Amino acid sequence: MAEPESLETAAEHERILREVDSTDTACIGPTLRSVYDGAEHGRFMEKLDARIRNHDREIEKMCNFHYQGFVDAITEFLKVRAEAQKLKNQVTDTNRKLQIESKKLVGAMEELKQCRLQQRNISATVDKLTQCLPVLEMESKLREQMKSKRHYPALKTLEHLEHTYLPLVSHYRFCKVMVDNIPKLREEIKEVSMSDLRDFLESIRKHSDKIGETAMKQVPGAQDLVDFSPVYRCLHIYTVLGARETFEHYYRKQRRKQARLVLQPPSNMHETLDGYRKYFNQIVGFFVIEDHVLHTTQGLVDRAYLDELWEMALSKTIAALRTHSSYCSDPNLVLDLKNLIVLFADTLQGYAFPVNQLFDLLLEIRDQYSETLLKTWAGAFRSILDSDNYSPIPVAHEELYQKMVGQFPFHDAELEKQPFPKKFPFSEFVPRVYSQIKEFIYACLKFSEDLHLSSTEVDDMIRKSTNLLLTRTLSHCLQNVIKRRNVGLTELVQIIINTTHLEKSCRFLEEFITNITNVLPGTVHTTKLYGTATFKDARHAAEGEIYTNLNQKIDQFLQLADYDWMATEASSKASDYLVDLIAFLRSTFAVFTHLPGKVAQTACMSACKHLSTSLMQLLLEAEVRQLSLGALQQFNLDVEECEQFARSGPVPGFQGDTLQLAFIDLRQLLDLFLQWDWSTYLADYGQPTCRYLRVNPTTALILLEKMKDTSRKNNVFAQFRKNERDKQKLIETVAKQLRGLINSHHS
Repeated sequence: MAEPESLETAAEHERILREVDSTDTACIGPTLRSVYDGAEHGRFMEKLDARIRNHDREIEKMCNFHYQGFVDAITEFLKVRAEAQKLKNQVTDTNRKLQIESKKLVGAMEELKQCRLQQRNISATVDKLTQCLPVLEMESKLREQMKSKRHYPALKTLEHLEHTYLPLVSHYRFCKVMVDNIPKLREEIKEVSMSDLRDFLESIRKHSDKIGETAMKQVPGAQDLVDFSPVYRCLHIYTVLGARETFEHYYRKQRRKQARLVLQPPSNMHETLDGYRKYFNQIVGFFVIEDHVLHTTQGLVDRAYLDELWEMALSKTIAALRTHSSYCSDPNLVLDLKNLIVLFADTLQGYAFPVNQLFDLLLEIRDQYSETLLKTWAGAFRSILDSDNYSPIPVAHEELYQKMVGQFPFHDAELEKQPFPKKFPFSEFVPRVYSQIKEFIYACLKFSEDLHLSSTEVDDMIRKSTNLLLTRTLSHCLQNVIKRRNVGLTELVQIIINTTHLEKSCRFLEEFITNITNVLPGTVHTTKLYGTATFKDARHAAEGEIYTNLNQKIDQFLQLADYDWMATEASSKASDYLVDLIAFLRSTFAVFTHLPGKVAQTACMSACKHLSTSLMQLLLEAEVRQLSLGALQQFNLDVEECEQFARSGPVPGFQGDTLQLAFIDLRQLLDLFLQWDWSTYLADYGQPTCRYLRVNPTTALILLEKMKDTSRKNNVFAQFRKNERDKQKLIETVAKQLRGLINSHHS
C-alpha cells in the first residue's frame, strides 16, 4: 500500500491544480516546474488524471444538456446557406464594379502622386531658395556697406556670412566662389580702413595746433574737435581680423614720426611769440590726442609708450627752448615766453604728464631774462645819464616839490624851510635812476609769478638780480660817465652828490622789496642789497676823477708859465698864469660846497700838493740850465701867492696851517737860497728841529749848480757885497759839502 501523503503535500498539489485550471496555457510552465521540482510528482499525476476525468464527466453532462440547441443551430445554418450564396453573387458583382471604378481611382491616385511629388519638389526648391536668399541678401548688404565705406559693419556682415549663412548652403557652387572670395574682401576692407587711418593721421597732423590752442585756453573737451571713429573702426577691424599687433605697431610708428616733426621747431621761432605759441600748440595737440586714444582704445597705446614719447618730447622741447630763448634780447618777449611755458606746462600737467623739468628750465630762462633786463636797463641808465644836465633840480612851488619827494625818498628840514623857488641838491638822474631800479624790481617780480616759488625764493631772486643791476649795470654806466673824456668838474661834483643820495636811498629799496615779497630783511638766507658799495665805488671813482681833472687843469695852467730864468730882478706881482690858476681853484672849490667835507678837503689838498710838486719840477727841470736871483725872486712871489691861497681857507675844515704845508718843500728851499743861510742848513742837517728839514741836499745842489753857472757868466753874486773870488769859493765850498752830505746819505 502506498505511503500516506502528508497534509502539506496534499495542500500544495491542490493549489497547483487550481492554478492549472485558472492560468493561461502559456504561463503554465512555471507551475508544472514546481511539481517536477518536488519528489511527489507521481502522486500529482494521479490527482491530475482524476481531475481530468472529473472535467470530462462535466463536459459530457453539458453536451447532453445542450444537444437540442445544436440541432437547431444546424437547421438554421442550412437556411443561411442559401442566403449566403445569394450574397456571394451580389459581392461578386459588386467586386466587378469596384474593379472598374478602382482602375479610374488608381489613375487619379497616380496623378495625385505626381502632383504630390511636384509639390514636394517645389517645396524643397522653396526651402533651398529660402536658405540661399539670406546669403545673397547678406552679400548684397556687404557690397552696399563697402560702397558706403562702413567697413566695420561690412566686416561684421562678412563674418556672419562666413560662419552663419554660407555653411548652410556650402554645397552650392556659387557659395564656393563666395567662400574663396572672402579673404580678398577682408584684405580690401583692411586696405580701405588703413587708408582712412592714414587720412586721419594726416588730418590730425594738420590740425594739432588748433586742438592744442583750444586745450591751452583751458577749455575742456579739446579732443571733441577730432573725429576718432577712423581709429576705432580700423582698430576693431584689425582686431577682428587677428592683426591687432600689426595695427598697434603701425599706429605707434606713424605717431612717433609725427612727434619728431612736431618737435622740430622752425628756425625763426625765437623772433616772435606766435612762433613759440604755434610750437607749443602743436605739441599740446599731439599729446591731447594720444591721451584720448589711451583712455578710449584699451591698449592701442599704453602708459609706458606715452611716457616714453613724452620723455623724448620733453628733452627735445627743452633743448629747443634753451637754444631759441638764448637768441632773445627783448625782456618783454622773454616774459611772454615764460607765461606761455607756464600755460604749456599747466595744460599738459592737467593730462597727467610730468612737467617739473619745464619749471627747472624756467629757472634757467629766469637768469637769461635777468640778463636781458640788465641790458635793457643799461640802455635806460645810459640814456638818463647822457641826457642829465648835472645841475640841482629847481622847484617853483609846493606841488612840484611834493611830486619830486613822492618819486624819490628825500627829506631835508632845512630845504623845506626855504622859500620857493628852491633847489634839490641832486640832479634829475637821481629820481629817474631810482624809479628805474623800482621798475626793474617789478619786472623781476613779474617773471617769478606762477613759478610755484616760495616767498623766500622770490625775494632771493629779486635781490640777486637787483644786486647785479646795481653792482654791474648801473656801476658800469656810472663809471663810463665818470671816465669819459669830456666830463667836467661840475659834472663830477654833481655825480658825487647824486651817488651820495642814491646810497642813502638803498634802505628804501630794501623796504620796497620787503613790501612786495613779505620777507623781512633779517630772515635767514635773505640776500642783502649791495647798492651802498656800488654808489661808494662810483663816488670814489668820481673823487679820483676830480683829483685827476684838477691836476690836469693845473698842468694846463702851468704850460702857460713863461719864466725868464735869467731875469735880473723880479716884478712887483705874481705871474699872470698863476693868478689865473688860483682864481680857477677858488671858483672850483666854491662849487664843492655840497660835497662831503672830506672830499672837498682831499681835493683841495691834492690840488695844492700837485701844484707844489709841479712848481718844484718846473724849477729843477733839466732844460733850465741857468737860474738868476731875479728869476728865483719872481718864483718866490708865485709861491707866496699859492701860500696866500692856502691860508685863505678855500675849503672849510682844515686845521691851522695844514693846507700851507703842501708848499713847505718849496718854501724852505726858496728861503734857503734867498737868505743864503747855508751855515744853518749845513750845521743843523739831520736834526729834527732843523729849519730846512724839507730841503733835500740833492735838490739844493741841482739848484746851486744852476746859479753857479749864472754867477760865472753874469756876475750875479755882486750884490752879496763880497768880492767875486770869495763868492765863487763859497759856492764851491757849499757845493762840496752838499756832495758830502749826499754821499754820506747814500753810504
